[in-house]
Amino acid sequence: MRIRVALLVAILVPGIRQVAAADTDLARLAWMEGTWRSTSNGVAMEEIWSSPAKGGLIGMHRDARDGRMISFEFFRIVPRDSSGICYMASPMGRPAVAFCANAIGDRRVVFENPEHDFPQRIMYWLESGGRMHARIEGVRAGILRSEEWVWIRKAAR
Repeated sequence: MRIRVALLVAILVPGIRQVAAADTDLARLAWMEGTWRSTSNGVAMEEIWSSPAKGGLIGMHRDARDGRMISFEFFRIVPRDSSGICYMASPMGRPAVAFCANAIGDRRVVFENPEHDFPQRIMYWLESGGRMHARIEGVRAGILRSEEWVWIRKAAR
């Protein structure tokens, strides 16, 4: 009987530690929560993130020009298998693509998927002035490319 209990504990404890580590990693991303807005070249951009409570962050991005939505994306950051936490991106409602975290700091996170066509890396960080940045980068057509966005948090009412 002791052997069975010991075996069961040996099997379950790493999984429990993995869930706890993922929850801790998610909690470290609480700085992303809120509604973030910016305008660039006539495009009004909005990114909204939930709190990291209840096992993940849920988000959406929307771009609008002349009062009409021109693009959107749904995403979530959730624990995924042994990969830790992963950013699941669904641009324009397409099936989600996973980018898993390889670096999580107090106000910075880097997700990667080297097998994806473009981008291969997604980064978010919060600068000391309170602006949130997002940057995607990777190789497309043999050339290293990147795009970056900067938002200001919308004040709570």
